[in-house]
Amino acid sequence: MQPQPAYLLHRRPYRETSALVDVITLEHGHIRAVAQGVQRSGSKSRSKLQPFSPLHLTWVGEGDLKRLRMMETTQSAVLLAGEGLLCGLYANELMTRALPVGLPVSELFAIYAWAIERLTRPALRAPTLRRLEITLLEALDAEPVFLDTHDRPLDPSAHYGYLAAPRRFQAVAADLPGWDGRSLKLLARGDWDSPGLAGLSKALTRAALAPLIGSQPLRSRELMQRLAARRHGER
Repeated sequence: MQPQPAYLLHRRPYRETSALVDVITLEHGHIRAVAQGVQRSGSKSRSKLQPFSPLHLTWVGEGDLKRLRMMETTQSAVLLAGEGLLCGLYANELMTRALPVGLPVSELFAIYAWAIERLTRPALRAPTLRRLEITLLEALDAEPVFLDTHDRPLDPSAHYGYLAAPRRFQAVAADLPGWDGRSLKLLARGDWDSPGLAGLSKALTRAALAPLIGSQPLRSRELMQRLAARRHGER
């Protein structure tokens, strides 16, 4: 096979000297594989197989679990630290959990590469993660449909809650959790990274992603919440 552009999403030890890895690739989407010998001291592949580093990979195997053959880096890893690193780990954990193996997601791959670069800049982190989340939802045909449960346009004066199964909105009483129809209609135009809609877009993508990632909390999200709480306490 031709070497595939790829990024490492997750890596964990396997047996004595190998690792089980999750990677996202340009043409084949999410791939799970064994990286043989990568845990061995002195392994040349060990330093190459790092998060946020553009890779070129080849693999063999017919089942869901492949075996990596070639691992090459194409350039230096994006250097993320502090909050930026947590955001990058969140992106990796989210895609590892939500993406099925073997689904081609070339647009998501491109957005991920774009996002990693932007996470180095604090002001861009939140809108960048929203764009990555909605692209992931679109790749899985799971993005919100901005209609009510009867497939009617949303009423700007109404108050709505989101139903994940039909991916639509249900009118609810104003004192219940939800969002106003006017803001939802703005979001329907694609303004996911608009500063005025930041809270809504974060809450809505989280609600839409919940069925895809399951009931187990994302560890990276918990770490981000702890960091935010600590910063708030220091003020």
